[in-house]
Amino acid sequence: MDQPAQLLTDTGTSHFFKNQTFHFQTLRALNDIAAGGADLNEVLMAISQVTDGDSNGWYEAYSALATRTEDRIPTCSDPLSCGQSWLRAHNYWRTAEFLLAPQDPRRPLAWDRQIAAFDKGLERARIAHERFTVPYESGKLRCIFYPGPEGWQKKPLIVLCGGYDSTLEELYFVIAKAAYDRGYAVLTYEGPGQGGVLRQYGLKFTPEWEKPTGAVLDYFETTYFKPEKTVLIGMSLGGYFAPRVAAFDKRISGVVAYDVFFDAGSIAQRYAAHAENPEALNNPDIKWAIDNALWTLGVSSMEEAVKTLSAYSLVGVAGNITADVLTLVGERDHFIPTTQAEDFSKACIRAKSVETVVYDVPSGGAEHCQLGAQTLWHADVFSWMVRKFS
Repeated sequence: MDQPAQLLTDTGTSHFFKNQTFHFQTLRALNDIAAGGADLNEVLMAISQVTDGDSNGWYEAYSALATRTEDRIPTCSDPLSCGQSWLRAHNYWRTAEFLLAPQDPRRPLAWDRQIAAFDKGLERARIAHERFTVPYESGKLRCIFYPGPEGWQKKPLIVLCGGYDSTLEELYFVIAKAAYDRGYAVLTYEGPGQGGVLRQYGLKFTPEWEKPTGAVLDYFETTYFKPEKTVLIGMSLGGYFAPRVAAFDKRISGVVAYDVFFDAGSIAQRYAAHAENPEALNNPDIKWAIDNALWTLGVSSMEEAVKTLSAYSLVGVAGNITADVLTLVGERDHFIPTTQAEDFSKACIRAKSVETVVYDVPSGGAEHCQLGAQTLWHADVFSWMVRKFS
């Protein structure tokens, strides 16, 4: 019998890597477990091959895991298991490319394979969905609509947008399955600066997020269904986007920001200060954030990035929100100071209601976007929806 692995410490650990970015992205991969997009020990075996801070090693480990997951599918006879395997492969390809430089030649391959795996996963698992695109400026916005079970039209429509680094497909795991289980339909979309819109058309982020969102809602209401109530959820930088939309588009009955970006410019200033030290660029926490800023904003320096992101502020905007507002806050959020949630709540002077949920470290929800505690924040969001919209 094999001997058990030697314990490295006398207690368990809540941190997978010393580097916060590597730890956080591990949590992000594991976060999809609840919706069938990951398996715990598959991820643990992958990261056991990764040296802390080695982005190339990260890609190699996760791309190998994605390939192994796909290679096992032909021997599987159960359609649902096949579908779930494809969904896990999608997540592993997405995770593999995440830490690569924007122009790394491995990114297009990983992108194509994650999209193909996701589509096969939905098809094999018989997950109801409809893909569509919406013309916008010089490109098209990608969208996926997940209809709910019978009677979903009587409930609020949930609309979900991602943030600084999200993709359309991963939004399924964020809330679409959980919403379906509770009788809701979900509309997911990408705006400029995100996913396929950025890669295919080169469209960069815009602080006027009500414009792409309005185009998506207009198309959906004309083509599919005009809901009586719409709840817009914004994840990460979506915690700026969603409140911004709610301030300008009165179709939004409720808005959820997790976590809220009240002032993105001040956060960018912090990273710019770190970047002044050349050695800091060896830290994935700094290097990845800067590389992604230059790519998604279409700028060539952190000085330009700070100037551009100064427009991403809810100061003078949040006061125009008249919807019900829910903000989720992680006590250990490494991106956003908790004071930004306090400032946002105080600024929502015309909102129908304002609620804030703060997750402390023992709760497991203290990370940015409550990663690793998906069922925890789901309980709070869906309970809020029952109270406000039932």
